[in-house]
Amino acid sequence: MTTDMWAFESAAQQDGFHFIAGIDEAGRGPLAGPVVSAAVILPASFNLDGVDDSKRLTPKKREALFGEIYGRATSVGVGVVGPNRIDEINILQASLQSMAMAVACLKPRPDCLLIDGIFKIDSKLPQTPITKGDSRSVSIAAASIIAKVTRDNMMAHYHCRYPEYGFAKHKGYPTKAHKAAIREYGYTPIHRRSFKGVKEYVT
Repeated sequence: MTTDMWAFESAAQQDGFHFIAGIDEAGRGPLAGPVVSAAVILPASFNLDGVDDSKRLTPKKREALFGEIYGRATSVGVGVVGPNRIDEINILQASLQSMAMAVACLKPRPDCLLIDGIFKIDSKLPQTPITKGDSRSVSIAAASIIAKVTRDNMMAHYHCRYPEYGFAKHKGYPTKAHKAAIREYGYTPIHRRSFKGVKEYVT
């Protein structure tokens, strides 16, 4: 891990903040399953090689880091918004809602938020959106790993319920195999009926 990954956290500390939470989500693009967000507060002593944007890591590496982050973090919070709610309020609003839920789970309460992306969440806490934050902030990178592994594990569970869709492999993303399964079997209760690739089959 480079010292640059601590730049945003260090700047927040210099501004007087103590409990700085990094926030990220997983699952905006899939046709099925929830959107999952994580919020992570790391201690200043945290030093774990390999923490990076979860998309850059292998599943095996993510799983290993997942346990280490949970074991070493000051606090970890997770927020989950399901497909029905996604259809009601749209995926952007659902993602922001899941982020706010994750923050609400943190103890101690954070006094500053670093958020992956360009949008703020519904919170009175000081917050800084950071474009590509999952590759620029260690706290956001840790949150991206927690969110991704949590969601992947949920999709593996759904695979046991709906094995013909192959959720364990594609995690609900719009792969050729997934779209073919929707054409053949229709959609399930965990599919996002407002998404292109599913809504065409909703009667």
